[in-house]
Amino acid sequence: MKIILVAALGLAVAGCATVTRGTTEAMTVSSEPAGAEAVSSTGLLCPATPCTWEISRKTDFAVTFKKAGYKTEQVQVGTKIAGSGAAGFAGNVLIGGLVGMGVDAATGATLEHYPNPVFVTMRPTTEAKPTRAARPKKAVPAEAPAAPQS
Repeated sequence: MKIILVAALGLAVAGCATVTRGTTEAMTVSSEPAGAEAVSSTGLLCPATPCTWEISRKTDFAVTFKKAGYKTEQVQVGTKIAGSGAAGFAGNVLIGGLVGMGVDAATGATLEHYPNPVFVTMRPTTEAKPTRAARPKKAVPAEAPAAPQS
């Protein structure tokens, strides 16, 4: 009886997106120029782009990029239902039933992040450069008036 129960449970989970896709996703963050610091609103840190993070599929977040001499940039990352995630979710109708559907919905296994990869082109700061002060002209000594000749 236990063997039949384990086999039935295995079949019930086989079509589940949680099993086939997992609950996390690899996210690549990069910038032009490379070497920017990237920090996610979830607390992940990339000291110098490019980097790859492993993050929960159901998490929306923002990535902030900073680099000396460039403006700070921020990119919002959202989630959407993936084609393969929807297929895994639909597989629950045939095999996993309501339990599998509930697990997929709770874990976010049917979702994927966009944009992925996260890429930003950093803009240089437009700090005003000091202007060169006009140099005073060199004083030319005035010629002494000629003495009257008698």
